[in-house]
Amino acid sequence: MAPACEPLCHFGGRLFFTSFPHPAPRPDLLNRASNEPENKPRVRGQPQATTSTTPDDDAQYYYFTIDDQLLYMSFFQDWGPLNLAMVYKACILIHELLQDHDLVGYGLVLYSSNDPRRKANAALLMALYVLIVQHRPPWEAFHPIAEIEFMPFRDAGRGRSDFNLNIQDCLWGVYKAIQNGLCDMNQFDVDDYEYYEKVENGDWNWITPNFIAFASPVDPIWIKREKDKRAQESQSGGPRSPAKGETALQRKLSTPFLNCLDYFEKRTVKLVVRLNNQLYDRQVFLDQGINHVELYFDDGSNPTDEIVRQFIDLADQVIESKGVVAVHCKAGLGRTGTLIGAYLIWKYGFTASEAIAFMRIVRPGSVVGPQQQYMYVKQLEWAKWAAVDEMKRQRLTTVAASQSIVTPATPPAENDDEDELLQLTTMATTTSSIVVPTTPPPIAMPPVTPSRHVAAAAAQAKELTPPGQPRKTPAAKRSSLAMEESDEEDEKDDVLPVLVVAQAVRRIKPKPASTRATSSRTIASERPVRVLRSTTAASKRNDPTLSTPAPSSPVKVGRPNGQLPNKIPRLANETTARATASQRPRQPPSSQHSRLPTLIPTRRTNRHAAASVQESPVASAAVVKAAHAADWMTNNAAAVVKPGSKSERPNLRPIRRRRSSFSAADVVA
Repeated sequence: MAPACEPLCHFGGRLFFTSFPHPAPRPDLLNRASNEPENKPRVRGQPQATTSTTPDDDAQYYYFTIDDQLLYMSFFQDWGPLNLAMVYKACILIHELLQDHDLVGYGLVLYSSNDPRRKANAALLMALYVLIVQHRPPWEAFHPIAEIEFMPFRDAGRGRSDFNLNIQDCLWGVYKAIQNGLCDMNQFDVDDYEYYEKVENGDWNWITPNFIAFASPVDPIWIKREKDKRAQESQSGGPRSPAKGETALQRKLSTPFLNCLDYFEKRTVKLVVRLNNQLYDRQVFLDQGINHVELYFDDGSNPTDEIVRQFIDLADQVIESKGVVAVHCKAGLGRTGTLIGAYLIWKYGFTASEAIAFMRIVRPGSVVGPQQQYMYVKQLEWAKWAAVDEMKRQRLTTVAASQSIVTPATPPAENDDEDELLQLTTMATTTSSIVVPTTPPPIAMPPVTPSRHVAAAAAQAKELTPPGQPRKTPAAKRSSLAMEESDEEDEKDDVLPVLVVAQAVRRIKPKPASTRATSSRTIASERPVRVLRSTTAASKRNDPTLSTPAPSSPVKVGRPNGQLPNKIPRLANETTARATASQRPRQPPSSQHSRLPTLIPTRRTNRHAAASVQESPVASAAVVKAAHAADWMTNNAAAVVKPGSKSERPNLRPIRRRRSSFSAADVVA
């Protein structure tokens, strides 16, 4: 009898994930015992006790694991996530199992032991498959395992981990990389990745299509000569001239160094940034036509703002010109990952956790120790840099575009205006940091519209007198004619034209008895009646021609039926615009599809509906054809997965291990 497992996490279609007590049983044992009724697993989220029989009671499962085949090679106490080559191999394996005709009616269960490291790595692989291949967003890929507690991933330091990465950070990091065109699995070459990540072959990885992170090349002969040179200079008290035959090209460089020079020349690397002490002669890269920049800061420490700003400017200049930037420190992990991660945050809007998680999948061990907290603290500042830089770029673009626009033909200006315009142009040209080319004075040309038509239209416009505008300010608050004129200019857009309304009684502020009678008559006779939008509504209600009878009591101007003035215009159906807007049915949000390559059609239905589709010969052929249309699923598949046979199912080939170049000197305890 096989040991009981945790409830299955359903990732949609025929894919499941679960874990067994450590050590996990062998797949052949589980597959033999899976047909027994007492070994039927429970699917997470389904009711445990039901009286009716469901198709899940007769479901069959095929178990497979990667615990003993895809192992994380740690530097110190780090243990995940698995690198990009292992993600690629896991996707190939799951794809081959889905295409196996003997497993069409089975649910595929990826399982691991309940060891926290293996459990988290295996669950991340299944979620990444759903994200990359099945075109699911990160929240859907994480949803099946959201209720399970996983051990966070940690850095390659020696001490206790104080900055943790989780599965969601990895999913979002890969998702943003694919969305921005930084990780294309269709173009991924697993053999190239595994060959050059080895120390004896160069120890480098592509972080993005424009960044290479690599360990520092070492030239022992040059280092020895530099030491001797410094010793002689200290004894003689002056610089020593280079001896004959000391050029870098005449020396015998190591194999990793030669591989680096040859590879960089073929891949259009335009800039090499060194962040550590000098372990080779920079002239080697300069002779290859590759620019070389020194941005040193101490190992295990954080860069200054000046270093980050200079790195971003240099890297962006090379990347905008379609070049590649190669960055290295001693091991190509801590300081290198920090600066590249700063660029990802500045350029593409990554968060610190997403940038670190993505870089650790592409190059395990990136960003070590306090550099993690440094990136987390500085991410908002780098995002502000990006916003300011974008504003400056748009401003320069606007200025350049405005200079290239042809000025339309206009009537000639007066001489005084021409002299003033020429003077302002001369001052702007001399004071501005942007060089504006001076243009010759415009040639006098006849205006497009004859001047006599303009004069006639202007004369007619002056003869028209504007209609009188009612006022909103109470009479008691107006003290002079100047205030009245300014009020008319300010309020002319807030009132409607004068309409014929029923008699209205103005409500005058109470005054002393001695002046109440005379002042009220005088003001009522001198001041015009205020007509507002609310007055218009009141007039409609008081109009005898309308169907609604007018009220017997007088209607106060601006306050219909004794209510306060309504500032919101009322519609024909006696409803306000605000209420109408709230009652208006909401439009469904537009479905924004991800730009991830859809390599396998998404199956949103339950497992049995998907299995019924798989069983159909026509649908199965369509799915197989669509799946094999993707290049990366068939490219190098034979080198990654052993094809299935009548007696065996598809499985991974032996894995070539990586030898680490991370030394104890690279970590601050």
